[in-house]
Amino acid sequence: MERDKRWLGWSLRAGSLYFFLVSVAHAIGIKVPGLFIYFDVPSYAYQDRIIAFLSLGWSILFWVVAIEPGSNRKLLHAVLLMGCTGVIGLGLINLTTDFESLKEGLQPAYYWLETAVLAVYLLVLIILSMRLGRGTRVFNPEIKND
Repeated sequence: MERDKRWLGWSLRAGSLYFFLVSVAHAIGIKVPGLFIYFDVPSYAYQDRIIAFLSLGWSILFWVVAIEPGSNRKLLHAVLLMGCTGVIGLGLINLTTDFESLKEGLQPAYYWLETAVLAVYLLVLIILSMRLGRGTRVFNPEIKND
């Protein structure tokens, strides 16, 4: 269980770093694939600033949960729910947006790849949190450890 907590903590720190880098890239307007999901889609500065401060918020939340993932179970569940919402949202955008009407030569297959990478990362977090949770009341109501 201690090893699972350590792996989950480092995975959350990696997510925190990723969202911090997303925030910086959007704040300064450098369209780096991976840090900008829709890196070749035209955008406005105000959109990038909104994404920058929201990503910074995600980064902070991931870091706070990473400090002690076993003690921050409610926040951990919030992170997982946010992640599910984000991946589903990106999938819906990928399915419903007519990217060709925005600009010729866009690469929707690449957007799906980036969405899939985030989904795999989320799955890793879910698996690690479930492994950690086996010894807690959150996942096993018969255990009383709160």
